[in-house]
Amino acid sequence: MRLLLAAALLAFSPALFAQSPAWSPAPGHTTLHLWPHGAPGEPAHPAPEVNTTTAKSDLVAGRTVIRLGNVSDPTLTLYKPRHNSGAAILVFPGGAYQVLAIDLEGTEVCHWVNSIGVNCILVKYRVPDTGPYPRSAAALQDAQRAMGLVREHAATWHIDPHRIGVLGFSAGAHLSAALSTHFQKRLYAPVDAADQLSCRPDFEMLIYPGWLALAEKHMEPNPSLPVTANTPTAFLVQAEDDPVHVENVIEYFLALKHAGVPAEMHVYAKGGHGYGLRPTPVSVSIHDMPPTSTTPLPITHWPSLAATWLHTIGVLK
Repeated sequence: MRLLLAAALLAFSPALFAQSPAWSPAPGHTTLHLWPHGAPGEPAHPAPEVNTTTAKSDLVAGRTVIRLGNVSDPTLTLYKPRHNSGAAILVFPGGAYQVLAIDLEGTEVCHWVNSIGVNCILVKYRVPDTGPYPRSAAALQDAQRAMGLVREHAATWHIDPHRIGVLGFSAGAHLSAALSTHFQKRLYAPVDAADQLSCRPDFEMLIYPGWLALAEKHMEPNPSLPVTANTPTAFLVQAEDDPVHVENVIEYFLALKHAGVPAEMHVYAKGGHGYGLRPTPVSVSIHDMPPTSTTPLPITHWPSLAATWLHTIGVLK
């Protein structure tokens, strides 16, 4: 009987197995689907979610990275700290709006966020080709919806609805900035009561962001991110040798300054792009001789500076 049931499921419900997620959070964490009836504009039969990393993919700090692709069913996952301060951070992994570095810039980040007493909400938003806004509104729709859902569940999750921020990396940092400048109106038809709540972050933390300045326009500020006096306070980190260009944080910092919004910016000489929280060593060469020693790059200590900043702005007390 069991064999017949299994055969029937395989014969009549192939989509049930094809759409299984390529990544799932560890057991014990609350996970919510962002869209109970399917995300806006998604096809009826999307391609299955997949980990695009192969044996030839680049390593980060000597370790592999899960690069999650074909995300059509976005979710949020709650990671609760042992000692809850009541604050919360929504984390948006990067991946050029093509994939999500779901461990490097997701689960590993949530472990750190929890270590400082903050609730972490990991947002698995749609990819590929879902941003940057306004090229596509899909990822920003997911971000707006996620913030509303967190505020709707704030009391149940023991979260202060006035101490909820965003933390993003690369494309996820752009998405965090987009949410911080596009919160007045939802980009989708309201679904339920969560969409009646504010989706404005109380603070934003942008780590090696892209698309805040436009390379094709000589690094001019991106007009699609209209910074105003109501844009949340920001913490910014980038390296001068980042191939995505350090002007992203510089121009955004200046826009915040001109709008009268407090911001803290950390620019380092070296660091590159896509390191997350992993300690990235740098080879030290002298007069073109082979490297003689290695030492961690100072930029990889940004989490301690971020924790201090959260105390400075009153999120952590």
